[in-house]
Amino acid sequence: MEPDLSVIVPAYNEEETIAEILRRVWDAPLRKEIIVVDDGSEDDTAAAVEKLRDEMPRLFLVRHNTNRGKGAAVRTGLAMAKGRAVIVQDADLEYDPADYLDVVRPILAGDADVVYGSRILGSGPRSSVAFYLGGRLVTFVTNVLYGSSLTDEPTCYKAFRREVLQRLDLREDRFGFCPEVTAKILLSKRTIREVPITYKPRDRAHGKKITWKDGLRAIWVLARQRFGNTGAKVC
Repeated sequence: MEPDLSVIVPAYNEEETIAEILRRVWDAPLRKEIIVVDDGSEDDTAAAVEKLRDEMPRLFLVRHNTNRGKGAAVRTGLAMAKGRAVIVQDADLEYDPADYLDVVRPILAGDADVVYGSRILGSGPRSSVAFYLGGRLVTFVTNVLYGSSLTDEPTCYKAFRREVLQRLDLREDRFGFCPEVTAKILLSKRTIREVPITYKPRDRAHGKKITWKDGLRAIWVLARQRFGNTGAKVC
């Protein structure tokens, strides 16, 4: 029987948090598979995952020889996914898998193809001023370019009906995955539903990897997809 949910976990140098987040994912009340893509880690991320395989029968590990980026890791995991729905889970502890049921329920019920978990709609602490304003800017640009009404475009918790995501021609290798997939979903005339989620931000001292350059890249990707018609079709 196919799982309800495929959880794709891109991981790069996350040995300190990977075991804890995987246990939280495993405890989420859904029939699931977990696909960890070790994206060329230079620490013991992969070894930490291997230690959990006896506890979690549907835990799979794939390794990239070099660091290729979040988008490349998601594509690798997506090629293996068999769940009715797919969600991306960062390997840190910022997002809580206890929210999975709320995010995925509309997809499993056949009421939505795409659901984003919104930190803005949810309760809890905000990121630093710079990260918060950067995320709001990317969301604003998305809404202006695509006529959408999203509150949190850069959220990690993006969930999809698997076939919808697999049919997109995704090409961005790094953090550009997020704006690229949003743009291509909106260009395909699908509605993105949002639900509130919880969030526990971490800072750069605790391993946060995204920078202001990734924010500029996000805006560029959004504009390129909107006006360049590059790979925007759903196959």
